[in-house]
Amino acid sequence: MRQFLRSLIASFDRDRFAIRRINAIRAELARVSDDQLRDVATRASSLLQFMAAAAVAASRILGQEMYDVQLRGALALAHGSIAEMQTGEGKTLAAVPAVAWLARARKGVHVMTANDYLAGRDARWMEDIYRFLGLSTGYVQQGMTPAERRAAYACDVTYATANEIGFDVLRDRLALRLDEQVHRPFFAAVIDEVDSILIDEARIPLVIAGGDADDTAPAYAVDQVVRRLRPGAHYTVDVGGHNTALTDAGIRAVEDAFGCGNLFEERNLRLHTAVQDSLEAHALLRRDVDYLVKGGAIEMVDEFKGRIALNRRWPAGLHTAVEAKESVAPKSQGMVLGSTTIQHLVALYPRVCGMTGTASTQAIEFQTVYGLWVETIPTNRPVIRLDQPDMLFAKKAEKEQAVVEEIRRVHSTGQPILVGTASVEESERLSASLAEVPHRVLNARDDEVEAAIIAQAGQRGAVTISTNMAVRVTDIRLGKGVAALGGLYVISTNRHESRRIDNQLRGRAGRQGDPGCSRFFVSLEDPLMVKYDDLDSRYRDDPASIQRLVEGQHLDQREFLHRYDVPVEGQRNKIHTYRQSVLDGTAQCRSGLERQITLRVIDDLWADYLARLEDFRAGIPWQSYAAVPGFFVGVDYRDPHFTFLRQIDEWFPELEAAIPAEVARRLAKAEADGSVSFGDRGAVWTYLTTDQPFGAWTERVLKGIRKKLWGHGT
Repeated sequence: MRQFLRSLIASFDRDRFAIRRINAIRAELARVSDDQLRDVATRASSLLQFMAAAAVAASRILGQEMYDVQLRGALALAHGSIAEMQTGEGKTLAAVPAVAWLARARKGVHVMTANDYLAGRDARWMEDIYRFLGLSTGYVQQGMTPAERRAAYACDVTYATANEIGFDVLRDRLALRLDEQVHRPFFAAVIDEVDSILIDEARIPLVIAGGDADDTAPAYAVDQVVRRLRPGAHYTVDVGGHNTALTDAGIRAVEDAFGCGNLFEERNLRLHTAVQDSLEAHALLRRDVDYLVKGGAIEMVDEFKGRIALNRRWPAGLHTAVEAKESVAPKSQGMVLGSTTIQHLVALYPRVCGMTGTASTQAIEFQTVYGLWVETIPTNRPVIRLDQPDMLFAKKAEKEQAVVEEIRRVHSTGQPILVGTASVEESERLSASLAEVPHRVLNARDDEVEAAIIAQAGQRGAVTISTNMAVRVTDIRLGKGVAALGGLYVISTNRHESRRIDNQLRGRAGRQGDPGCSRFFVSLEDPLMVKYDDLDSRYRDDPASIQRLVEGQHLDQREFLHRYDVPVEGQRNKIHTYRQSVLDGTAQCRSGLERQITLRVIDDLWADYLARLEDFRAGIPWQSYAAVPGFFVGVDYRDPHFTFLRQIDEWFPELEAAIPAEVARRLAKAEADGSVSFGDRGAVWTYLTTDQPFGAWTERVLKGIRKKLWGHGT
């Protein structure tokens, strides 16, 4: 700790000296012509000289003088750190000098944004500054053609979402010609809202899939049976652990309905999995909370942002179960041809830095997982927002009544109010209770009008009811006379599992020295309190303490999942390095036909390998029979992670050996037939992974096995 404090003080002194030096150079450059300024920027040999030139260029082009705190943020990015800058402090402009400094290498800098809207807006907004500094700018958005994407990535600076960049990586890995690929080798990434991308979304797999539709009939047949099961009698629900389990009566009901015999025999694995997915869909996933039914499809709601998560799915079986529950047409699952996560995508960049308004609570994770230090940048003006103590209630109904009364009281004064709720359902329930108070509702049903609603949220008398305010795209500016009323009043109806999300909502008030206040209304029946009600009594009534414990649990879960991903990612990189050498002709002197066949063989066998891995993951709980006393006499206890590593170490060499043999077989067939055909490889979507794919699922299965064998769950 002492060493950390010394380094912190040294860093502060370094930055203070650097800012003084930059400002001195700025004063000198303010007197030179545009051409002279460009020449200084082009020839700048030091970071501080270049930062000064970029700041003067920004002043001339945008008419905005960069604050010292913005320059400190730019320095943090240039040094490869995370700059924690509060809402309204001008992060978009602060990033430009650092981005331009990195882009001078002409190897391409990717600025990762939270959504397509920001990618286009920020690129167009800052384009003239980059052009002044001799740099080209582009952006990538959904719907762009490969040619448009290739041109954007060829620019010195490219704005895009992490998802679009990742999907382009996956498509490049399936390209059959070099001119189909859009990326060049990665160099540097500057990540906006870095906590959202590297923590909240880091574990969400990006998947490219294609092929024929799956047989979804079993899911719909199971749905009809599960609808007749009754909670308590046929299954139990552990909301806190997000688990469901069949009781003895439930097991018998399923076995009788399908005439399958013992549900826990290996031959019934697919049926048992479908039943478990259907139970979770009915008992744990809630319409208008976890998802919406919109346009005849299931649309997932992003729990961190309160928006619809475009093109996102749960793992195949669970998503189909929800579709069956809501009686909507199932979407094709297809065969997984390739996948990656944001965490692995970011690892492809030699240089990474980022910025956000809320990073310090996750500073340890950023350092240990990504090697990124968090530098907290002070605000340009002191924060005078009043953060009031939480209001705690025993019952949710009492809490909601208190929220309604508080809104009515404050609204009568004219002070604008922003209310953050946990779900679409809650936002609409609160709206119904405020029929006599003029207000606007912003949730996942109509998030396309978000900017228009938020733009008015700071006006006198405005009441805005919203789902999660994380990563919102528009600052809330106070209307005339509102500052005298106390500024924006932020009310939250829940504590989130992450303190960062709470801080993001709270940070909507009190920007740039504005007045404001915030208060959280919490009940012991809220999801956070219910989910972790088995904690030690000293934490039970303290949401902040629970949040710290939960954040630690989530970190453990992410590290646990990472242990399984690392070896597979190494295999993925090896196979795609070989594939790229075939594509660009460096592997051997091959004929055009042989090259095409080799590429398709690699793709097909890799897809088969991924499917084999997923089947194996699903089967790992069955290998845990050994942990059931007396079930298999003489069988050693097994660590699922060790079992997984041992198995993939055996399978991957088999995959490598199978490639040349399959190429030879297909090449001989093509030459004999005189032709070869290649089918379409389908669409692209993302889906959520589970937090505990082995542990929690294994426990559920083993609990069911024990009940089946011995009639009890211990």
